[in-house]
Amino acid sequence: MIKETIQNRRTIPLFDAERSVDQSIIEDAIIAASWAPNHHLTEPWHFYQLGDKKTAAYTELLYEVINEYKGPALAQSKKHKAGTVPGWLVVTCTTNAETNLMLVEDYAAVCCAIQNLMLVLWDSGVGTKWSTGIITRDNRFYDVLGIDRSQQEIVGLIPYGYPKKVPEPRARKELSQILTQTD
Repeated sequence: MIKETIQNRRTIPLFDAERSVDQSIIEDAIIAASWAPNHHLTEPWHFYQLGDKKTAAYTELLYEVINEYKGPALAQSKKHKAGTVPGWLVVTCTTNAETNLMLVEDYAAVCCAIQNLMLVLWDSGVGTKWSTGIITRDNRFYDVLGIDRSQQEIVGLIPYGYPKKVPEPRARKELSQILTQTD
């Protein structure tokens, strides 16, 4: 069962803007995400669910940031597309680890949590897209969300909703290309 969910999950670029996702589905997925493996049980993740005001502030900032780097046409297109997404999550990792190794372990744990989140949502028919675009590294985005960058790092911006269309799967590398057996 889990293998099929993993293999069938797709990154969803377009969502059905007319269909909202029940809050209980999001909360169940976040609870499942919190069961990700994490060294020393640090639970270094935090989830921000954007409401209407934060979503509006995000889409305005997205326009500004994309306009600065790529121009107004692409900025307007990205802003419009972002405005049709039914829901947004931002996932962060604490950055107050005692060692560099612990920082890496915590970051990896948050990545596992995001995968759990996306798989549980997919199993409920909800699509996602894990974004790490330039907006997630912009200090202004941290300000919009009220996140102290000295304490947390954004690991993923996750739009979610019911898929408008599910993309076809792409082929993966053969096992012989990704597995080396040693003595």
